[in-house]
Formats: sequence, structure tokens, C-alpha cells
Amino acid sequence: MRYLRPLPHPAADGPRLAGGWLRFDRVAVHERGHPVRIRPVTEIAEADLEPFLTPRAPIAGIDFDRPSIMGILNVTPDSFSDGGRFDDTAAAVAQAEAMQAADILDIGGESTRPGAAGVEAETEIARILPVIMALAGRRLSVDTRKASVARAAMDAGAVLVNDVSAMTFDGDMAATVAAADAPICLMHAQGSPETMQADPRYDDVLLDVYDALVARIAAAEAAGVRRNRILIDPGIGFGKTMEHNLTLLRGIGLFHGLGVPILLGASRKGFIGTLGDAPRAADRMGGTLAITLAAVAQGIQMHRVHDVAQVAQGLALWRVTGGYDGALWN
Repeated sequence: MRYLRPLPHPAADGPRLAGGWLRFDRVAVHERGHPVRIRPVTEIAEADLEPFLTPRAPIAGIDFDRPSIMGILNVTPDSFSDGGRFDDTAAAVAQAEAMQAADILDIGGESTRPGAAGVEAETEIARILPVIMALAGRRLSVDTRKASVARAAMDAGAVLVNDVSAMTFDGDMAATVAAADAPICLMHAQGSPETMQADPRYDDVLLDVYDALVARIAAAEAAGVRRNRILIDPGIGFGKTMEHNLTLLRGIGLFHGLGVPILLGASRKGFIGTLGDAPRAADRMGGTLAITLAAVAQGIQMHRVHDVAQVAQGLALWRVTGGYDGALWN
């Protein structure tokens, strides 16, 4: 099988990538067991280029012709970066106010950090519902693996489901999302949070994750979820070593071939601390911004971050200093 990865270039006069802010004039051709080859788009069949040429439809009212920000709001006692800081409704609302620059806020009531134990759906619902109701009027996502939690959150006003298990944890999730005609983000993970960092292995992490997401998109569509309601996330840090994470980030443009918007969740993660000499998660904003800008330069549409104001400022400065074809980003 052949996999194509678009290669944006500041001086390119080729087609727009996914209707976004970049143009590309070459593609990297990946095949298992073969070196990567670079080819001009003029040598690629139009049918093979279609996923890269088709603009992404808005999801939950968010347009993908510019980078967007998903703000992380964990109302848990044990999340890896901010556990216990916002598990009180008043503290969560205050944090939401500090993240006004976010296009959407992702509310989570269960930690999925490496080694985290699961919680009962009732506990998760009790944590998130007061916050969702207090934030009526804001665009909200629910970060959950459980169908009953997703249903309760959507009933309370959430407009997107962010499932780190890509609907493999709860067999009712697909039907729940399809019945609500709700958008869903399908994330790749190898194993469960309790075990996912215990010696994760891949034949080729970039292509293996791509194939796994192809299968999860197909499963969602088979259950009645419309393709224009789907985002994907390659799952940085979820069953991946540091080298796996870096390989995915360097080649993340490959996932445009899935024909759906891409969400990146690398904020404050451990590999940033290792490479950036920042043992404390709260000190990893600089590394998070660097990863975000590198991904924006590959056309990645949505960025799930803790430090919303700082990332929004970085994107604004990158925009006006010519980090992309500014004429395409209105």
C-alpha cells in the first residue's frame, strides 16, 4: 500500500491543503519496507490527491481554514498536569474565563494519564455536569470514553465528544454519537491508560497509527456517524515512546490523507519535559508552543492545549510574521 504525505512550502504555488492556510507542491510517498520518495503533485493521480484538496467542513461551528484551539479543562483530582486545581466548579469556571481565546473547551472528568485508574460513569458525570451547566453559552467538548457520560454531557450542552479510545472502550459509544448526530474525535491509543506505556511497539508507528485510524473511521461510519462529523487524533503519548511521538510529529501531515480534520494533543506531555529539561508539567508551555507551531506548519487544524492564551498569542505572531501564506488565513 502507498501512503502520501503532503509537503507544504512557503513559496509553493500548488493547491491549498485541505482548504486551509498552506499550499503544497510535492508529496512524500511512504511504502512499508521502502525508503520515502518525494514526488511533485503533477505526478500524482487526481483521485489520490482528493483527500488533500477537499476543504474540511466545519465541525461544532468551528471552521478549519485557520488553526483552532481546544482548551483543556480537567475537573479531576489526578490529571498529570493540573489534577486537583479545577475540580471545584468555581475554580473550573474561573479557568474557563482565562481561556477566552479557545474555540472550544474540552471538559474531562476522568484522568487518562499513563497509569491512571478508571472511574465509574456516575463519578465522572458528577464531576463534569456542574461545570458544563455553569459554562452555558460556551462551546464545549466532553473528554470521555463512556457513552452514558457523553450522553449526559450532550444533554447538558456539550457539542463534541472527544474519545481517547476511538469508541473501543464502550460498545455503546458509536450508537450514542450517531443517534445524536454529534461530532466525535477518534484518538489512537495502544492499550489502556493503566498499561499503555508498558513497552509499546510498532512495525512502523506512522503507518500503523494511520491504518488503525482508517479502521476506526470505518467503524464509526458503519455505526451511522457521518464522516463530516469526525476528527482524528494520532494520540501523542498514548502507548508511544518518545521516539514514536517524535516520528508522528515529524510526519503528522500524513493524516491529511484520511480526509478529516486533525486534532493534536501534545500539550505539556512528558517527552517535552525530557527534551526541554522541564520536569514540572507546568513549565512546558514553551515546548508546547514549539510543537504547536511545527504542526501548524504541516496544516494541523486543531490544537488541544492547557496554555490557551500563550498559544493563541504565539499563533497570532506567527501569522503576522509570515509563517504561512497569510492571504489564505482571513
